[in-house]
Amino acid sequence: MLDKDLEKFDLACTYLKNDQNISAHNLFMSLAEDSMKKESFKAGVYLILASECKEKQGKDSREEFGMAAKYYLKVAKKDPASSSYAYQCAARCFLKSGQVDLAMKVSEEAKKHVSVTIEEKRPIVVIDDSPAITLRLKSYLEQLGYDDIKIENDGNSAIKLVTKLINDSQNPLILLDMQMPDMTGDAVAKKLLEKKPDLSIILITADEKSNPRVRKTIGFGSTAFIQKPFTINELKNALDITEQNRIR
Repeated sequence: MLDKDLEKFDLACTYLKNDQNISAHNLFMSLAEDSMKKESFKAGVYLILASECKEKQGKDSREEFGMAAKYYLKVAKKDPASSSYAYQCAARCFLKSGQVDLAMKVSEEAKKHVSVTIEEKRPIVVIDDSPAITLRLKSYLEQLGYDDIKIENDGNSAIKLVTKLINDSQNPLILLDMQMPDMTGDAVAKKLLEKKPDLSIILITADEKSNPRVRKTIGFGSTAFIQKPFTINELKNALDITEQNRIR
């Protein structure tokens, strides 16, 4: 089922890139409907991508944004662990759908839901072949209070390490570069998510978020995105979003 959804997502992105916007819209809406049945956070992302297809056609995209807002609102009320982030997403989508009053109301609601603090930091696996980047990440992570930091410089070694951590009942957080010496980041992400579908993966890349490979990897299930060069605050924001989305 995971491979089928990934194939649909990849095809939808290809349609979008080639300005086949009607076909792309239909596929993103199909993915959104399936994800809503599974109560997956990705449903909102698919609806937002569907709205982008409408906008590229010069059409009104408020309906898709409205659907995304209502879905995020449902998630916020059902899952306390991610309520703050879900309320924020709902507020933005209500704003894009033209429902300003609702956006303001939901934004105020988001402020009432303080994120749960994770006292015990999870192990972090940094997957990047650049010594300069890994050194910076290690320094930033230590400043943010993380001390269990593991670094791998190629995809195969990283997959073996993460597999071992998962088998040892650990729940690592992954910082993944999009280009490894032996394989691409999307290939690494796919293999890791096959082993643990709810694994937390933060993409770190010099590419834009609109890059097809980046979008494909986001569709696999990555929880956040950081573009190089990045600051410690950008890293902290990505870590915070990931912890808010954490499935316990």
